[in-house]
Amino acid sequence: MQDSVCHYGPLWPQIAAEKPTIVVVVTHPQTCLVLPGRLRALGRAGFRVILVASPGELLEKTAEQAGVERVAIPMERGMAPLADLVSLIRLIWLLLRVHPDVLECSTPKAGLLGLLAGFVCRVPRRVYVLRGLRLETVQGGFRRILLAAERAAAASAHAVLCNSQSLRARALALGVAPDRKLHLLGEGSSNGVDVNRFSPGPSAVRAALHLPDAAPVVGFVGRLTRDKGLPELLDAFEEMLRTTPEARLLLVGWFDASEDALDEAMRARILGHPRIHVTGYVKATAPYYRAMQVMVLPTWREGFPNAVLEAAATGIPVVTTWATGSRDSVVPEVTGVLIPPGEPEAIRAAVVALLRDVERRERMGRAARAWVCEHYPEERVQALAVAYYRGLVAPKRVKATVAALQEVS
Repeated sequence: MQDSVCHYGPLWPQIAAEKPTIVVVVTHPQTCLVLPGRLRALGRAGFRVILVASPGELLEKTAEQAGVERVAIPMERGMAPLADLVSLIRLIWLLLRVHPDVLECSTPKAGLLGLLAGFVCRVPRRVYVLRGLRLETVQGGFRRILLAAERAAAASAHAVLCNSQSLRARALALGVAPDRKLHLLGEGSSNGVDVNRFSPGPSAVRAALHLPDAAPVVGFVGRLTRDKGLPELLDAFEEMLRTTPEARLLLVGWFDASEDALDEAMRARILGHPRIHVTGYVKATAPYYRAMQVMVLPTWREGFPNAVLEAAATGIPVVTTWATGSRDSVVPEVTGVLIPPGEPEAIRAAVVALLRDVERRERMGRAARAWVCEHYPEERVQALAVAYYRGLVAPKRVKATVAALQEVS
């Protein structure tokens, strides 16, 4: 294979002259941020790849960056029966025109509508990529609706690929799908990490943000929302300043207008704080990790957090929670610290302990990078996904490929 996706490429044979088609559907173009590597790997492996999402600049840029086709179909993230019906009809029409060999859907709304459309159109191989469970942070009737939607999406799929072991276990416990449908590729993660780009080294971020060289910087990377634990992080940081007044909190992310968005009072509290720096959306985050001593992700739910793996690859220890998905991203007391979700004091204590113990922090950082480089390099994670889909479209020719890749590290 002359243009292999990575150094795992030679493990699978050259694809036949006629390219199999895979349609990849997500709800919001924001999700496209984690897709370029996967799309590019599938394209280089010989698939015709069509990316489908709601209209937006990120959809256009992702398709161009990955070298794949794209189709814009508006899809609402929240409940919108009439709009959902229109989206479903448009998805059915697309699938009837394209006749894909494989349909991959992820995120709740795209999973439900896309896989229902795939079921109606009898797409021969339908895969639901479970990136997390929104229902974990809601209660009452809305939780029941979300659970029913997850079950309907899984029922319309032939297989459910889970991002992490704990997410698979949680989906099984909730009855999202039976055990035979729930799969985990390798050690998890749908994206992996570019360990060359995310690596230890110098950074100009401190100078650019006027952060004192001696100031301990606690970082966060991701959407600024309730489910990511921002209210608890803010409370913990304000308590931390009582004993570590020189500390800074670096929030690398944006205020997301989602169901778990922060209210105006919380936004104002963050933006008006003299020791908190908010960057907004950042495309190239690697230099920001290098400006941190510790990264914190006090999340309530995850699939498998990319930000934790990126920080670890950069040699930064992480404090995160025992929540679904996040617990898989840290080796406790080796690459970072796991704490209960929703406890500001636990965040404060864990962060302060790491800031005060330089030797422990540096030891964890070295172990974190070694762990990520062994299990989660981008090329390995993408190779597992490509091999899985190759097995779906040509099972007799590559029946041993996925098993062989599982043994490679």
